[in-house]
Amino acid sequence: MSRAGVICEFNPFHNGHKFLLEKIKSDSHDDIVCIMSGSFVQRGDIAITDKYERAKAALQNGADIVVELPTVYALSSAQVFADNGVHIAAALNCNRLYFGAENSINDLSEVASLLENELINDKIRSAMKGGQYYPKALSSAVGDKHAHILEQPNNILALEYIKACQKYGILPIAIPRKGAGHDEDVIRDGIASASKIREMIENGESYRLLTPMEIDRPCRLSSIESAILYRLKTTTPEELRRIADVSEGLEYRIIEAAKQFNSLNEIYNAVKTKRYTMARIRRIVLAAFLNITQEMQNTPVPYLRILGFKAGLEGLLRGAALPLIVKTKTDYESLNNISAKEIFNVDLRAAEAMNIAKGGQPINEFSNGVIRL
Repeated sequence: MSRAGVICEFNPFHNGHKFLLEKIKSDSHDDIVCIMSGSFVQRGDIAITDKYERAKAALQNGADIVVELPTVYALSSAQVFADNGVHIAAALNCNRLYFGAENSINDLSEVASLLENELINDKIRSAMKGGQYYPKALSSAVGDKHAHILEQPNNILALEYIKACQKYGILPIAIPRKGAGHDEDVIRDGIASASKIREMIENGESYRLLTPMEIDRPCRLSSIESAILYRLKTTTPEELRRIADVSEGLEYRIIEAAKQFNSLNEIYNAVKTKRYTMARIRRIVLAAFLNITQEMQNTPVPYLRILGFKAGLEGLLRGAALPLIVKTKTDYESLNNISAKEIFNVDLRAAEAMNIAKGGQPINEFSNGVIRL
């Protein structure tokens, strides 16, 4: 049996994602497992809508099972995001991982092999000590021949997928993007990037031909900004020092910025340096808000939270290599690992933040059932 994995955010699910799932099905895979970020996404933002709506759209358009990538790893660097996503794919017995990319798998694999070279990694560390942020340090270390590959959108994440696939014994397969590229501000062949669609939703423009989703209550980080500011303004350096990705005295920069400013954008701009990308700063702020510690991110993913699957395909869950959370309350209480419960508690906090941002009838994580189509 052949089982494909896709690590995704579906923020929102759109025609490009549908094309990818159709392409995977055409390769004669028996089933597709989607490992999806939940309430928050890797760029350091809240998702456009809740994970259940996005999971349902995926199941209606080609996915066979959707499992949540815990918030602890969704709000992390490309390395942590990819490693734990591929770990979930391996735990659900996927033997291939598909992802969209701008370059061929051969080109990407060549660069990925360079990153296993200790001399290259020494150059990266040296460049970062000199104040460069990770993507720039990476490009400098691999040289001009390969730097253009790293400059393509999302290829750094693709490289991390390839490295993680080697670790877990999964075959990586890069699918050339169709239509608009990642974050491209155009509509082409009926496909727009997720960022373009979010912009259209924000501006009240018609987006319905670009996604099968109808998003009645789009979520915005501004809806919970006051709560995030409260957390930043009342935290201590000792508390911030434990937060994921905080190092080199960054806790003092964050606290000082929180004292001076009353908006997240002002704080982001005050904290940002050459070494820290804006996305990394946004993730750190949300990690502080949700109390995601470095210890949590260093813990390998400890469970499989099932969001939905197609009726009759319960067998996909057999032989899973990690504890399953299907009947949420019962399975959560049966977790005998303290770290696993702490990581799941972050998902609960993230879901409550989503409830506030979305408004309307709140979703109870313990009583909301798994989606079955």
